[in-house]
Amino acid sequence: MAGTEAARWKGLRLTAIVTFLWRLFRRQLSRATRIVFPDDPHRLPITAAAGDQAPPPPSSTASGWHLTSAALMASQLLYLYTTLLSPALPLRHTFFGRHLTSRPLMRRLARLFDPYRTLTFDEYEGGGRMAGRSSAYEEIKAYLSVTCAASDAQHLRAEGATGRDGATDKLVLSMLDGEEISDELAGVGGATVWWRARSEAPPRSDGGGASGQEKRQLTIRYHGRYHGLVNDAYLPRIRQQGRELIVKRRQRKLFTNIRSVYTGSPWSHVAFEHPKTFATLAMDPARKKEIVDDLYTFKNGKEYYARVGKPWKRGYLLYGPPGTGKSTMIAAMANYLDYDIYDIELTTVRSNTELRKLLIETTRKSVIVIEDIDCSIDLTGERMKKKKKQAGDGNGGASTSATVDEDSSSSSSSTTSWMTLSGLLNVTDGLWSCCGEERIIVFTTNFVEKLDRALIRKGRMDRHIEMGYCGFEAFRSLAKMYHDVDAHRLFDDIGELLREVEMTTADVAEHLTPKSSEDNPDTCLEALVKALQEAAKEKANGGSEMNMQDGGQDDIDEQ
Repeated sequence: MAGTEAARWKGLRLTAIVTFLWRLFRRQLSRATRIVFPDDPHRLPITAAAGDQAPPPPSSTASGWHLTSAALMASQLLYLYTTLLSPALPLRHTFFGRHLTSRPLMRRLARLFDPYRTLTFDEYEGGGRMAGRSSAYEEIKAYLSVTCAASDAQHLRAEGATGRDGATDKLVLSMLDGEEISDELAGVGGATVWWRARSEAPPRSDGGGASGQEKRQLTIRYHGRYHGLVNDAYLPRIRQQGRELIVKRRQRKLFTNIRSVYTGSPWSHVAFEHPKTFATLAMDPARKKEIVDDLYTFKNGKEYYARVGKPWKRGYLLYGPPGTGKSTMIAAMANYLDYDIYDIELTTVRSNTELRKLLIETTRKSVIVIEDIDCSIDLTGERMKKKKKQAGDGNGGASTSATVDEDSSSSSSSTTSWMTLSGLLNVTDGLWSCCGEERIIVFTTNFVEKLDRALIRKGRMDRHIEMGYCGFEAFRSLAKMYHDVDAHRLFDDIGELLREVEMTTADVAEHLTPKSSEDNPDTCLEALVKALQEAAKEKANGGSEMNMQDGGQDDIDEQ
């Protein structure tokens, strides 16, 4: 309290000094130029009474002296403002309260010496560790990159970019810290705004390294008279142009949750250039069309989701044996939607809070992928523990072993991660699932029966897609793509064999791939037939061996 009171009195004394100098400056200026200030108590009368003699005009020497004195007063006022008053203005609300800042004198002094206003756009919005990337910052940054190219700025940063036309020789320019560029206000002749870039380095940890991420800002400065024009017309216009530039320059990316040592972001990325599309995806044409139609409806469903009051997201569960094309399906979906991919490695996520942080850092128009979710974390939860206890109570001594398994499982999981099934459910379909829009969530698993039913119910995973073994229609698609063959004498044999044995799409594609310059459609199809016949033979031999083992076991039981 003592410090605050002392600061208040210091501010009052400073205000009194500035007020005295301001009045002295006005008096000297009035004497030199005969300018009359309406609120000056020492002003000369406007009209002289009858018979009164008008005051004589000041001599040139006196006028020069008064002008010199006024100039000295002005320089002293400017010095006081720049050295004392200006640094104290941001603290006036803290130390003096509204009773001082609301005074007309303070406002008039501030506008007299600095009639300009500033607006700051931070790279991240929100508070604490849950701050998310600001769309306004990204849009303005994209717009200013064009302004930078046309400006006379001396210090710029250049970044590579790949446009939709595939050109990789393009550069995107941005301002370095402290650089300033100007822009014109449309519709106002000669009106100018100034943009400045600034960044704040993260604080250093005890080990000497950065403990956080760099904070970047863009600040606009403009004259106060254009405040309405800047907020109502200029900023919305440049944000719209920035969005268009982002779409035009957009290079899709593949993210993974490995913290970047340069930016401090929880995501690192590479360019996503996977060539797989639905046109080259080996799948039954009818099922493929269903998936494409579903994705198209989602992509164009902004108004529908807003009308029904649902977050603009959709969940897909891809399940099936390894090698059946689950990852390839994800690539085809991302290419069709023109979305980025965020591949979350759950084994590195230590808590539910960290999972939410990852979700907030994702952008709109993205596919969020968790592959092999049955192997990532323990998704059985309390439900499976209860089932184990109930099973143990019904089987006597089995209860003890079940309890031991629970304890060992919980202790091992507690040393690696505190993320829970409920935390994952909240991200996919809870309050945190609406932090962003136009997103696809994809889970993949080899064993769908191992997953908790609550995780894959409708509303969380809206569409379940089984990626099974290769069928005849998928084979025909592969033959067309690999060899441009629509019909062949071996097609009937291959179709019959595919109904007998189980072979993944990846294995069929491998047999159809030419291994040398001498390979042709005939040799590749014959190699596939041979592989299918061997698989059928192994299946038959395996069945015979199983029957023999069962028969031998029956003989032992009879004895």
